[in-house]
Amino acid sequence: MADAEIRRFHLEIPQADLDDLRDRIGRTRWSGEIGGQGWSRGVPVDYLKGLAEYWAGSYDWRKAEARLNEFPQFLTTVDGQDIHFAHVRSAKADATPLLLIHDWPGSFVQFIELIEPLSADFHLVVTNTPGVGFSGPLTGPGWNTGKIAAAFVELMARLGYDRYGVQGNGGGAWIAAEMGRQASDHLIGVHLNGLITFPSDDPADFADLTEIEQQRLARLQEFRDDKMGFSAIQSTRPQTLAYGLHDSPVGQLAWIVEKFKEWTDAAADLPEDAVDRDHLLTNVSLYWFTGTAGSSANLYYEMSHDLGAFAPKPRGTVPTGVIATSTTDVAIRRFADRDHNITHWTEVERGGNFLSLEQPVLLIKDIRAFFSELS
Repeated sequence: MADAEIRRFHLEIPQADLDDLRDRIGRTRWSGEIGGQGWSRGVPVDYLKGLAEYWAGSYDWRKAEARLNEFPQFLTTVDGQDIHFAHVRSAKADATPLLLIHDWPGSFVQFIELIEPLSADFHLVVTNTPGVGFSGPLTGPGWNTGKIAAAFVELMARLGYDRYGVQGNGGGAWIAAEMGRQASDHLIGVHLNGLITFPSDDPADFADLTEIEQQRLARLQEFRDDKMGFSAIQSTRPQTLAYGLHDSPVGQLAWIVEKFKEWTDAAADLPEDAVDRDHLLTNVSLYWFTGTAGSSANLYYEMSHDLGAFAPKPRGTVPTGVIATSTTDVAIRRFADRDHNITHWTEVERGGNFLSLEQPVLLIKDIRAFFSELS
């Protein structure tokens, strides 16, 4: 089948696109702001101006591009949708295949610090989710969590991997867990960070919560009450949002950098205090150059309009490992046990949703530990 073909991919953004980016940043019509509000109403204008100036004048896309091209990259088409991925085979012939899945507003860029060390022990497949980066734009509706999970199962089959592990963060954790439900006979284990767990209506769920569990439940409630504006827009009017983000690099930058501020370690004053600034801008650049702000927003629309997205599901049977941070995460073990076959649970002090960029050494250690328990 033509769609089953695996095609080589080389990342090379035309110079005209780089020149256009810098020109657009230079011509930004900057909004004013109500002074003294910090980050409480969104990204402060002085901070954003400084970051945009660095993006246009000092950030080196060609250096980042060369780094990404060190990893063999490919495209394949599933159900009419391109899927872009890096495929880095270990020198160990019998290494465990491992699929890495990001969430929004990340990309395969967020695994850049994991690839070389993990490839010592794993055959790595590092994806861009459909609709993001070179896996986008979306070619049609219906790309919800279940369909993406099925596409990734198909991808691993095309690569000849019958038994493999999966690692996912945030929204990628939802996809990874769904792969476990769809293809439990193929998955060795599922490793998650940035996991979101929800209590049921049973009052017993709230009995004897530890102090840290109470803090996590409070964070979850705060997120629902105060920090879901981005989701409300992307879940209802992604096309309207797309015009602004597709036309303005500073708009795209602000939309993404705000999430890196809110979802990284709570102790970090600025996003670049938690994540390397160049890695952050490489991720934003990938969205900009591929024009996938709108299609990535549509992933939220698909999930919110999927009647089965939040319906009760059978408890997962695949062995599942979780790493959770004390300062940022919302995952509670008893709720996770209800939904997943948790066999490994690690608590760490620092880090946020983008643990692969914030604390790569800790994440690598935990991935290795979890899968070594399954061998």
